Amino acid sequence: MDAFEAGQAAGLPGNEHVTRFNLQPGWVDLTLNHRSSAQAAGLADAALKRFNPLERAVTDRDLLDDLVERALFLNSDEPDLAAAFYTPGGVGLANLRVDSYGSEDDPRTSPAEVVPLLLDWSNAKVVGEPDVTFLDLDAGPAVRIQAMLKSKRFLGFGTQLAEFIKYAVFPPGETYMVVITTTWQDMAQSDELVRLADELVSSMRQVPVDAEGNEVGRNE
Repeated sequence: MDAFEAGQAAGLPGNEHVTRFNLQPGWVDLTLNHRSSAQAAGLADAALKRFNPLERAVTDRDLLDDLVERALFLNSDEPDLAAAFYTPGGVGLANLRVDSYGSEDDPRTSPAEVVPLLLDWSNAKVVGEPDVTFLDLDAGPAVRIQAMLKSKRFLGFGTQLAEFIKYAVFPPGETYMVVITTTWQDMAQSDELVRLADELVSSMRQVPVDAEGNEVGRNE
């Protein structure tokens, strides 16, 4: 199955370029234009059709509920892109968010300066020594962080561990940075999810668009 493109405007209003990615099979785009239960339900119903009933290990209702819950959670503050990775059996393994930060009036944060910001989570704490790498990607200079998170369970009963990868990418010639966050809890799947997260970021590119958001020079 070919990869499909999830193009999202990750820049600031008025920019002539947008950030786009290729989401490989298994990723389900859960981006909502307006965060509402009705829109999330409609998106979930459409996504359900992508799963082969003969391969599924969960019921329609359980998968629909999971898709809706993830969509509402991931779209809590208007990300540029929200997605989740599912097995062919319909089991959700990882969450993905893409956000952009920057202002035309303020200097952009450098890759080194952004590291402590990427390690700051409002509802969790980084445990252990994070793996921090500075990279030069096709999409621009970047910093990559992989680490473990510890957070309190619902109602504060006990704690739970998760793993995450965060990229902050600095597109050349732009005033914003793009932050790509992938999180998961199933440590047995870490190697595969790390590969998918890195592959996703490697597909990141800046493309010129017209006033309607259509890619300039692309023949449909």
